[in-house]
Amino acid sequence: MGHHHHHDRAAEGRIGTAFALNLVFTIIEFIGGILTNSTAILADAVHDLGDSLSIGLGWVLARLGRRPATGQYTYGYQRLSLLGALINALVLIAGSLWVLSEAIPRLSDPPMPHATGMAWLAVLGVTVNGAAAWSLSRGRSLNERVLNWHLLEDVLGWVAVLIVAIVLQFADWPILDPLLSIAFTLFILFNVVRNLRETVRLFLQAAPEAGMAEEIEQKLLRLPHVVDVHHLHLWSLDGEHHVLTAHLVLDIPLSAETQREVKEAIRKACESCDISHTTIELEQADEACRHEIGH
Repeated sequence: MGHHHHHDRAAEGRIGTAFALNLVFTIIEFIGGILTNSTAILADAVHDLGDSLSIGLGWVLARLGRRPATGQYTYGYQRLSLLGALINALVLIAGSLWVLSEAIPRLSDPPMPHATGMAWLAVLGVTVNGAAAWSLSRGRSLNERVLNWHLLEDVLGWVAVLIVAIVLQFADWPILDPLLSIAFTLFILFNVVRNLRETVRLFLQAAPEAGMAEEIEQKLLRLPHVVDVHHLHLWSLDGEHHVLTAHLVLDIPLSAETQREVKEAIRKACESCDISHTTIELEQADEACRHEIGH
C-alpha cells in the first residue's frame, strides 16, 4: 500500500511539474507569436493553452484520486484518473482538429513570419516541452501517457517550427509552415485516438489486456484441488490497479485448512498480474452456484 501511495504522489508531482512548465511557456508563446507575426506560433499557443488546462485537470484528478474509499465509493476515487485521461484525450483531439482547420486554409496564401524570432522561440519550445514530456514519460498511468502525448505533440510542433524557421532564412517558402503543422498534427491525432480507444475500453470494464483473463483462468485451474473456474471477471480501476472476482470449484471439503492453502495458492498465482483487489468464492462440486440460482 505504501508503494502505491509513493507511486501516486510521484505521478502527481510529475503532472504538476508539466503543468507549471506548460502554463508559463504558453504565456511566453502568445507574446512571441505577436512579436514574430507568426500565425503558426499563435495557433500553437492556443493549443498549448488547451494542453495546460488539460494537464491541470489531470493534476487535480490525480490528487482527488488518492482520497480514501467511502461507503458510497467503495473502491475509492482511482477511476477519476481514468476520467482525466478521457477528458484530456477529447480536448487534444478537439485542439488537433482546430490546428488543422487553421493550417489548411493557409496553404493557399501563407503569411511570411519573422524567421529569426521563430527559430529562437522554437529552441525554447523544444527545451521546455521536452523537459515536461521527459518528466511524464517515466509515469505508468494511463492519464500520464495521454498527457505525455499532449507534450510530445508540442515538441514535434516546435521541431517543425524550427525547421521552417531555418529554411525561411534561405528560401521564400512560407507554405512549409502549414504543411509541417498538418503532418505532425495528423501523427499525434492517430496516437491519441488509439489511447482514447483504450480509455473507453477501461470505462466499459474490459479486461486490462487482451488474453489476460484467459491467462489468469488457466493459472487458477492449475491450482491443487481446483476443478472448475467460472464467473471470472477482470477489469481495471484506472489502467494500473486491476480487480479480479471468480468462483472456484474444489474437489475436497472446504475445511479451514483447505481454505488457507487455496487462498495462499491464489495469491501466488495472481502475484505477477498487478491485481490490486481479489475476491474469490470457493464452492463444492455439488453446490448450487449463487449466480445460477433462479436462472
